[in-house]
Amino acid sequence: MRSYLIRLQKDLLKNKAIYFMLLPVLAYYLIFQYGPMYGLQIAFKDFIPAKGFLGSPWVGFKHFEDFFGSVYFGRILKNTLLLSLYSLVFFFPTGIIFALLLNEIKGRIFRKAVQTISYMPHFISMVVIVGMMFDFLARDGLVNNIIAMFGLEPVSFMRSPGWFRTTYISSEIWQNIGWSSIVYLAAISSINPSLYEAARMDGASRWKQMWHVTLPGIMPTVTIMFILFIGKFMTVGFEKIILMYNPVIYETADVIQTFVYRKGILEANYSYSAAVGLFNAAISFTLLIGANMTAKRLGETKLW
Repeated sequence: MRSYLIRLQKDLLKNKAIYFMLLPVLAYYLIFQYGPMYGLQIAFKDFIPAKGFLGSPWVGFKHFEDFFGSVYFGRILKNTLLLSLYSLVFFFPTGIIFALLLNEIKGRIFRKAVQTISYMPHFISMVVIVGMMFDFLARDGLVNNIIAMFGLEPVSFMRSPGWFRTTYISSEIWQNIGWSSIVYLAAISSINPSLYEAARMDGASRWKQMWHVTLPGIMPTVTIMFILFIGKFMTVGFEKIILMYNPVIYETADVIQTFVYRKGILEANYSYSAAVGLFNAAISFTLLIGANMTAKRLGETKLW
């Protein structure tokens, strides 16, 4: 232990500039990520703001039992799981596929133009994105005008529960497909070019090069990104849903996080919303551990 502290001290003196740059990151996590965990205790209390965290009475698992027995429990759990599952099936692979397609484009200027255009929606404010969706998908909007050209009836996309998941997942793909491909493009650029030369000498076509060289080369990155995605499986796009939904589409749009927002912020039921949020975090943590253990058993790539 003493020798370790001596080495650490020498390393701190040698790389003090690097450790100094690390301080803001540590401060961020301590203040905004770990500090609020102290407040989780209100999930097991009837929190009274005037009495504070310590003075509020303990109630055990009362709020969890109320949530599990609530008429909303089945609906919001189903909506959260379905939206997360659809994101995993339809959104997660798009970044990989888009990166593979971009890698096959030989024209450098054209490829840069496609990349830049695909990145743009990621930097647009969420409020603006949802505003554009309301305009495009309105009954007299662009999409319905195109539908009308084919003689079909207009569709009320933003006020129909049956269309919510489709519009949400589609907008996620449009907004983030370019951004999510960056990490895979970086992984592709690190593949040894001699592997492609060897494949060409063996007569491999472009498709076979992509299938036997590129995909195996980025598979460790795909595995890590998959584990991280599973860790956020229950954390669907809260901000976008809050901006998109209304009581008419609660049937399919209401998820755990919007339920927490309504109970905690709008109804000031802090303890109940903290219990629901803790339940959501516990599921995400369990999924993350399970995904990492599965990846560890199937291969060498893992988070820890």
